[in-house]
Amino acid sequence: MQLRGAEILMECLLEQKVDTIFGYPGGAVLNIYDALYQYGDKITHYLTAHEQGAAHAADGYARATGKVGVCLATSGPGATNLVTGIATAYMDSIPMVAITGNVTSGLLGKDSFQEVDIAGIVMPITKHSFIVRDVSALADTVRKAFYIASTGRPGPVLIDITKDTTAQMYEYEATAPMAAPAVSVSERELALAAALIGASEKPLIYGGGGIIASGAAELFRAFAEKIQAPVCLSSMGLGGFPSDHEFCTGMIGMHGTKASNLASVECDLLIACGARFSDRVISDVARFAPNAKVLHIDIDPAEIGKNVITAQSVTGDMKDVLAKLLPLCKERSRTEWLDKVLAIKREHPPTYIQDGVLRPQYILERISALTNGEAVIATEVGQHQMWACHFIEHKRPRGFVSSGGLGTMGYGLGAAIGAKVGCPDRVVFNIAGDGCFRMNNIELATAVEYNIPIIVVIINNHALGMVRQWQTMFYDKRFSQTTLDRTTDFVKLAEAYQCEAFHVTAPEQVDAALMAAMACGRPAVINCEVDRDEKVFPMVAPGAGIDEIVTEYE
Repeated sequence: MQLRGAEILMECLLEQKVDTIFGYPGGAVLNIYDALYQYGDKITHYLTAHEQGAAHAADGYARATGKVGVCLATSGPGATNLVTGIATAYMDSIPMVAITGNVTSGLLGKDSFQEVDIAGIVMPITKHSFIVRDVSALADTVRKAFYIASTGRPGPVLIDITKDTTAQMYEYEATAPMAAPAVSVSERELALAAALIGASEKPLIYGGGGIIASGAAELFRAFAEKIQAPVCLSSMGLGGFPSDHEFCTGMIGMHGTKASNLASVECDLLIACGARFSDRVISDVARFAPNAKVLHIDIDPAEIGKNVITAQSVTGDMKDVLAKLLPLCKERSRTEWLDKVLAIKREHPPTYIQDGVLRPQYILERISALTNGEAVIATEVGQHQMWACHFIEHKRPRGFVSSGGLGTMGYGLGAAIGAKVGCPDRVVFNIAGDGCFRMNNIELATAVEYNIPIIVVIINNHALGMVRQWQTMFYDKRFSQTTLDRTTDFVKLAEAYQCEAFHVTAPEQVDAALMAAMACGRPAVINCEVDRDEKVFPMVAPGAGIDEIVTEYE
């Protein structure tokens, strides 16, 4: 049947099972928004307050559901406002399709009003970027974009469509979504990996976001239990292995637990599963896992040997690899090694001063307790993010929505909105610092407009806390531009947006505010006043060995 390009786009989105889009209209996408009006009973569009919020919402939706998130913006500044969100998704391998409009084909390359080469701009931060100048190529391009975004190592894809393409008529024929290719796993690699595991006396498993992306959490748990190895996680891997499992030693790296970091130094085999060995994990590479052979399992061959030298590797989808590796691994007792690592875990848990003062860690512990660790926790970036890693239980996959690789301040509110849209039956929190909250609090208007009952907890220390911590430790307390003694009243601001609002200054007020916020059925903001010099510990100083752990709580 003959359809306009904008209608072909809608039909192709429906082919991909898309029923949710986050976006902001403009001149170059007027035809697309006109089509969205017609398809409003099939595709729900959420109008965000800013295009960056749309990108973060699509990202949060994808992380919480496992589906491809979709965002939409107009040309020029609308498109460039998506860039930070696209880069955030790229760094964390999140499946997302960003759709932008552009000027008509005849005006491309002429510095026309609101024209930018967005496909060129995002080339380094997407798996692929397309520009569609002819309606005949539109349907196939959309199908390819979703295929690329969701297969292999997931990631964002951009489709830039000229305005005249969305108006042109063309024959549309429905097609089933492209199936993911069957990727074989090398039997030789599996056999060598199993032999390496069998020979190890002190293995340590290091899990990353690939466990969650591949849906391999159950197999990952079975793998750890079968080979009797402790499990540490990157921030992206939290929830991929239950935090309350006996074998879980928590996060590894700059802010990793003593058990995880010390085990990495003592282990004789480090088994990395769906993790990329970022600098925040390995610190000084020369002193990272110095006694260990490294077995790296990952879907992306480019990651193998990129940051650390590997003894063996297996390339493939984590779920497929673990399903084939498990039968090859022999059950064996490693009681002495496990007992040693778990003793460190018991003796040195993440802790904080408990003196009757309102502490950030206590607030997060109460969120975890009151939700039984089952809430979706989105975060902004900074100290509060690290406290959320340590003091909230992460019991299942897709419950922790946080910018890991890019460290995007202002990410969490949009991401929480997307997560709640995707998971309406789950309680969703956004843990924010006051610096991050200032950046994109305008998205509270989005939450209120669509009655998306997220709960924003502001850990308000009137400072850029993590930067201040570094200035304290490494810059002789020269607090250059990190003190935020501004007069903004966050409670009044939240009320102006028509949110429920609470002000918390003492530990005894925490539970009542949290329970009221969860019960109100509306967007809520809880402003928690804490000390600006509270620090995140444990911590490894930049460039130090991963076992050189700093803590003031001992």
